[in-house]
Amino acid sequence: MPAHVKLLGSERSHPRNSVPAGDIHPDKNIELTLTLRRNPAGARHPRHAGRLSRQEFVKSHGADSSDIQKVKAFAAAHELAVVRVNPPARTVQIAGPVGKLAELFGANLRLSKLEGAVYRTREGSLHVPAELADCVIGVFGFDNRPVAQPHFHSRDLAHAAKTYTPVEVAQLYNFPPNKGKGQTIAMIELGGGYQDSDLETYWKRVGVNPVSIVPVSVGGAQNAPDGDPDGADGEVMLDIEVAGAMAPAATIAVYFAPNTDEGFLNAINAAIHDSVCKPSVISISWGSAENEWTAQSKNAFNAAFQDAAALGITVCAAAGDSGSSDGENDRQPHVDFPASSPWVLACGGTKLLSANGKITSETVWNEGAWGGATGGGVSAYFSQPDYQAQANVPKPSGTANSSGRGVPDVAGNADPQTGYRVLVDGQESAVGGTSAVAPLWAALIALCNEQLGKNLGWFHPVLYSTLAGTDAFRDITVGNNGAYHATKGWDCCTGLGTPNGLAILNALKQQMK
Repeated sequence: MPAHVKLLGSERSHPRNSVPAGDIHPDKNIELTLTLRRNPAGARHPRHAGRLSRQEFVKSHGADSSDIQKVKAFAAAHELAVVRVNPPARTVQIAGPVGKLAELFGANLRLSKLEGAVYRTREGSLHVPAELADCVIGVFGFDNRPVAQPHFHSRDLAHAAKTYTPVEVAQLYNFPPNKGKGQTIAMIELGGGYQDSDLETYWKRVGVNPVSIVPVSVGGAQNAPDGDPDGADGEVMLDIEVAGAMAPAATIAVYFAPNTDEGFLNAINAAIHDSVCKPSVISISWGSAENEWTAQSKNAFNAAFQDAAALGITVCAAAGDSGSSDGENDRQPHVDFPASSPWVLACGGTKLLSANGKITSETVWNEGAWGGATGGGVSAYFSQPDYQAQANVPKPSGTANSSGRGVPDVAGNADPQTGYRVLVDGQESAVGGTSAVAPLWAALIALCNEQLGKNLGWFHPVLYSTLAGTDAFRDITVGNNGAYHATKGWDCCTGLGTPNGLAILNALKQQMK
């Protein structure tokens, strides 16, 4: 056996438009996250989504103890520190000098200057030492460039056509009247932070009791508001204020992590396997086009989302704010990841108008290149899941795939022209983007979980087989996101449509009888 084995799917290039910015000091200590295969013996155990206890999960989905011992022995042999072991998430974090780690894993590194900042980036494939090749399936942490963008757009209140509080949007969408007691909604945040004084003011302003917010640090990141309402603070506050106002008795656990593929993955795993906060639903408002991710990243994230499903946790993700191109410049359609994972509830966007507490018009959100548009399309990476077999998903373009995962699944108000009134760093503004739709759906799912007395978890098959085409959804049939047009039934702009919350809850109650 060769000394090293190429890690399939790890290929990466230095960032476009970056320039070399000097050498990396080989003695600088860094941490790596190694992802391990599922326990090979797990096939003997049940894998039904939402049916596993955490103890059952470790046996059927977690890492095998012998694989963990191999990594520990490897680390000891090379004088590396084992920082953290997470058997349910199948990860081991090790630390050591970057020069030694780069040699051990065949990483071609450099410092790269990109948009005024300097990052450690890599090019080419990674190579796993032979003694770990049968158990290590991903290596994260060499490259610390940002991997995701927040999906929100803000407007001055005076320039918006119509604005709403989240409470008003929940009423328009006929949300159940309960408050989400006993539920925890997890938020994944890759920068920025919140100020307690802003939240205290906001809860009073929208007429709800103070919401319980729990910050969780991942990879050294903290709740760190930077004072920029148009930056990451805007994302954090939008997420908290939308979900908190719609499900005010729920706890909001906010997982702060570095904006790297390693940080993002570890935050997701931290939320899924948090045995203290125990989230029943996760909201993700960050992402980027599928082709910007390595295959090992997409595979590792997708496996984590499958883990969430097995534990009865729903994952909601924003479908993107740059229309069918998802911000790419090759004139081809693209979908956003992680929304494109078949284990994720992908959330698209609409423009919502109302009068006297009733919806008067709802169309696809598309305000052009400067005003944003809902993401959506067909995955070039993930195959079409069985639950979308009857959804008439178009064939993905520019790929050999005969069929792909259609995005989004559902939608909600996202146009900043009909945006949410939020308070960020002391400033009130109208904010939209599909970033608002992920916490909206997370709040609705938390309300349903409370009423049903159990977690919905991964409910995509029910969504498409039982709820589609009923009064549970407002079917959006007007508008486009560039390459795709809204049609009757599922489409690549708004999925199945926007929610009728009580109708969804009542249909789910009938389904569970």
